[in-house]
Amino acid sequence: MNRHAASSRESGTRTVEVSRLPGTGLIVERPRRRLPSVLAFLIVLGLVATGTVYGLSQRSDGADIESESIANGTGSTTSQSDTAAAKPGYTVYDDFSGTAGDAVADDRWSHDVGQTGWGNNEKQNYTDSTENSSLDGDGNMVVNALRNGDGYTSARVTTKDKFEFTYGRIEARIEMPAGAGLHPAFWMLGTDLDSVGWPLSGEIDIMETLNQADQYHTGIHAPQPDSLTSQKVDAGGIPPEPLSENFHTYWVERSPGRVTTGIDDTTLATITPADLIGGADYWVFDKPFFLLFNVAVAGDWPGPTDDSTPFPATMKVDWVRYRAD
Repeated sequence: MNRHAASSRESGTRTVEVSRLPGTGLIVERPRRRLPSVLAFLIVLGLVATGTVYGLSQRSDGADIESESIANGTGSTTSQSDTAAAKPGYTVYDDFSGTAGDAVADDRWSHDVGQTGWGNNEKQNYTDSTENSSLDGDGNMVVNALRNGDGYTSARVTTKDKFEFTYGRIEARIEMPAGAGLHPAFWMLGTDLDSVGWPLSGEIDIMETLNQADQYHTGIHAPQPDSLTSQKVDAGGIPPEPLSENFHTYWVERSPGRVTTGIDDTTLATITPADLIGGADYWVFDKPFFLLFNVAVAGDWPGPTDDSTPFPATMKVDWVRYRAD
């Protein structure tokens, strides 16, 4: 969810790319092996017809992997009674219990606000209003994108200055919104963002979806040699069902020299300094990062809304938990 540079990505691809800051050009380098979108779609259809549906994704080394977990709802059919606290070894950061309409806890969450385009020419105005982020009374945080006359409001909820994370694992159980021009994300930025700027701070995109939430995107942004823009290592693919149809658990696990992301029981990407142009000299991920949840609207990526886009467009977050290593 790069809010400082726009990028161009394909389903099922993993690339190292130079992202585009406003006013600069886009260069995509070192394309990796990919499973063509049409082939992936046909495989999914064939598996559905036989009664067995598998999640199709790519490892960071470009090899195709298969897992039942995306399709069978591991993390998606779990009832609300199966709480975040049920997992041994994890600490619940927030389970969003409370009264419908209440603001999220200000000792755990902050808001980025404003209408700046956020690097991707997005159209939403981020606010800290409970119309855009609040508790729903059913154990969820809701992040609502709303149409407001000719414009849009939304929320970008963060743990900046409240919670940071270096090594271990973070998980969040989320139901994504779907609709033309919608871009929800669960992601991270380095806590030194204000002092060193982006991309030196680093960025980890745990999960992003676009438009109908029928593709996933995950990866990192890192600095690169002789440039103020970022290089990106990512993975993407087509889940058997849109990620707006059920809750799923999205996660990132970090250890020295390694960032791994996934959904439910499926690993989607494992990234190390060897994946970067310039290698370890441009690896900025062995330091604290904070969390962000947001729903962006329109802009360069994913494109405009249309008359079919539902508003409010709601991301629901059931819980956030972590395990520190």
